[in-house]
Amino acid sequence: MEKQAIRAFRNYQMIALEFPPLVYLISSAATGAPTQTMSMHDRAIYNSDHELFRQNARRFFREELEPNIDQWEKAGQLPRDFWLKAGEKGFHCCGVPEEYGGPGADFLYNMVLSEEVGYAIGGASVGFSVSSDIVSYYLLHGGSEAQKQRWLPPLVSGEAIAAIGMTEPGCGSDLKAVKTIAVRDDDHYVINGQKTFITNGQNCDFVLLVCSTEPAAGAKGISLIIVETDRDGFSRGRNLDKIGQKAADTSEMFFSDVQVPVENLLGKEGGGFGVLMNELPRERITIACRAFAEAQRAYELTVDYVKERKAFGKSIFDFQNTQFSLADMKTSLAVGWAYLDQCLMKINDGRLTPEEGAMAKLWTTETGNKIIDDCLQFFGGYGYMSEYPISRLYADSRVRRIYGGSSEIMKLLISRTV
Repeated sequence: MEKQAIRAFRNYQMIALEFPPLVYLISSAATGAPTQTMSMHDRAIYNSDHELFRQNARRFFREELEPNIDQWEKAGQLPRDFWLKAGEKGFHCCGVPEEYGGPGADFLYNMVLSEEVGYAIGGASVGFSVSSDIVSYYLLHGGSEAQKQRWLPPLVSGEAIAAIGMTEPGCGSDLKAVKTIAVRDDDHYVINGQKTFITNGQNCDFVLLVCSTEPAAGAKGISLIIVETDRDGFSRGRNLDKIGQKAADTSEMFFSDVQVPVENLLGKEGGGFGVLMNELPRERITIACRAFAEAQRAYELTVDYVKERKAFGKSIFDFQNTQFSLADMKTSLAVGWAYLDQCLMKINDGRLTPEEGAMAKLWTTETGNKIIDDCLQFFGGYGYMSEYPISRLYADSRVRRIYGGSSEIMKLLISRTV
């Protein structure tokens, strides 16, 4: 299946070279998107190959995700078959090199996909980014050759699903305070502890676990260990009931004398905190792109709605208050995309700093939430009804100001550079 992903990318590239104008024909007829579009597409950071990839991703989510999201929300998770279909289309782990089964594309492909996941109704429940934008890069940058060969090809194909185990019941953003302990015993680690709020928790085949191998050392005692979920002593807790992202399997995890070989250590013992700090900007940019794509979709839905809805004998769009509010939203979106594109250019070149990643996440999630809230207001009582997409965007997007580092933690990180 990983070969299919490579072929899919090559097909995108061949079509873009032969018919470059096609990539800009992202209309309602081609993608099912609202007719009103703006800066999400016409951005210099992306080339014609990226935009053709976007068009295919949007079609995939429109056909495979949006018609099924109500059913999957009732089930509380996405089916494995959906992951496999995405793998066949080349929508997992775009940056993984061909030697490990991937297409070897640049990180911007990951961000195109992240934006399209955010743009799709119900896309907030899709946990692709954990495998594709986070865990795969931990493996690429810090894993052994054996770890890369073992896990990257099935991540590309969708045959394996990854989780990352950071958050614990007693510590949220304070990773130095983790209580999950891994004790070296000859050629194994014995792990005890628990995690919560873990994305892909019910479906994952392995978890990249943040744990302490030397509790007295604080941050210098933090290590990353790959834990396969079929090992004795590992158990999944309940699939957590959330106010949004209801098709995302967000779970508790328990580790009771779980034994894993020392070969499962990612990088050096005690070196995990440094790895986390290096990779967190990538995670935060991913969250930022999704957050703003959600706001973009909310804006476009609202523009279409206010032009159709009548009140006091004319469309809501004809009221000056509506026009001014939408003007504010459009401006905020344009400014946000411009800053995100600066960050994407830097992260693609390896130059994005932690504070820049924090600023991107802080501004896009706070601003994106405000835009979606303002958009819902224009729908009136209908906006509060579950069957309207704006209500799902409202509920799904709220958590973005919390996970990946809360807004308050982002401000703390930024303030240290003032």
